[in-house]
Amino acid sequence: MKAKNKAFVSGILPRLPFLNDLISKVSSVSNTLPKPMEMLLSQKGPAYDLMSNEDRIQMERKELAKRFVKADNLYDPKLLQDREKTGSKRLSVLNQPGLSLVTDHLIDYPAPININYFWSFGSLAGICLGVQIATGIFLAMHYTPHVDLAFLSVEHIMRDVEGGWLLRYLHANGASMFFIMVYIHMFRGLYYASYVSPREAVWCLGVVILLLMILTAFIGYVLPWGQMSFWGATVITSLASAIPVVGNSIVTWLWGGFSVDNATLNRFFSLHYLLPFIIAGASIVHIAALHQYGSNNPLGLDASVDKMSFYPYCFVKDLVAWVTFGVFFSVFVYFAPNFLGHPDNYIPANPMSTPAHIVPEWYFLWVYAILRSIPNKLGGVAAIGLVFACLLALPFLQTSEVRSSLFRPIHKKLFWLLLADCLILGWIGMKPVETPYVEVGQIASVYFFVHFLVFVPILGRLEAKYSRSLAS
Repeated sequence: MKAKNKAFVSGILPRLPFLNDLISKVSSVSNTLPKPMEMLLSQKGPAYDLMSNEDRIQMERKELAKRFVKADNLYDPKLLQDREKTGSKRLSVLNQPGLSLVTDHLIDYPAPININYFWSFGSLAGICLGVQIATGIFLAMHYTPHVDLAFLSVEHIMRDVEGGWLLRYLHANGASMFFIMVYIHMFRGLYYASYVSPREAVWCLGVVILLLMILTAFIGYVLPWGQMSFWGATVITSLASAIPVVGNSIVTWLWGGFSVDNATLNRFFSLHYLLPFIIAGASIVHIAALHQYGSNNPLGLDASVDKMSFYPYCFVKDLVAWVTFGVFFSVFVYFAPNFLGHPDNYIPANPMSTPAHIVPEWYFLWVYAILRSIPNKLGGVAAIGLVFACLLALPFLQTSEVRSSLFRPIHKKLFWLLLADCLILGWIGMKPVETPYVEVGQIASVYFFVHFLVFVPILGRLEAKYSRSLAS
């Protein structure tokens, strides 16, 4: 058996150069394998002898990468034992069905050792989703989805329901916090190129979640039935009429009649209650796709060895972010609850009085600016579709061999230009449709598409060409 193991190891070593160098230092004179290597191979059962060489190589590659991490500890027998997992005992609560899944993905999940606080915004987005669902359920108990009673029911929640003001302010400001966390989460992914292979599915699922969030937030903004709610719903749903042939039929179907009315409010309330649970399900799939290949890291390297368990290391880091976020959130809820809202929405909806300037919530402003920068209605709708098409196609447009912007100085500058461009679009979205805001919005919109469709693919090819020229 020893001779067989020794022959097999001599065949596998050339395919594992890091291990070959390690063993050659330890046994440079003698022909004998290091003692831990013999111990490792002697632990294999009878089934191991029946495996093909390729299967053995794959098994050894995984096990040796785990156990022989440091050359200094090569003769430490503890390296030959698997670390006891949380809840590894048969009767442990954490090892029972359901909870064992939580253990694998939230406690023993291997995370890169060099991730920074920007990786905490994913969990913060999850907390925001939980806050929105919890507060929304309680608000729905007192809300009345009727055009004559919706505005009054919101005032009833604020004035008469015990703690109703807190529930409503948590929910209203929680939507803004949710978008802040998600936007930072996405821009972190753009900076460190977390969307490239093998994490294309993670990014695409994230874009789908963003689309669901935008849809949920829009129909939720209609529910208080204030002036901006009513006219915002009228303007946005009317965009569907730009679709050739079937556009007007789609608008009538969305409204449930020939104008935004009681049927519209009822179906919007029903969808607003349903969609957050779909977002929660999509988020679970998003996390599952992430854990299939592991998290990215600031260096953009696929390190299978330099990992740490999520608990307690990442948990403590995330805990700091959670507490900081709680303070930030509380400032808005308790001291500036209406800062992120629009004062016109405290006026009951009046179909006979159009507001001077109809604007959506702040987190839609960048999309709204692109929409209105094109004079043609159908062109504006197509531009919005192209925005999300660019985001979905981004993993496949990327051609660079390097992930992180830390090692791509030109891409880093383009990233900050994109961020500035999005902020400019947000500023333009709240301004009236007049000169010079129209022209600035059009320039900013053009740059947004040029960044994704021109700069991203071309820059990767230029970098690869430059690297090859240096190598030659």
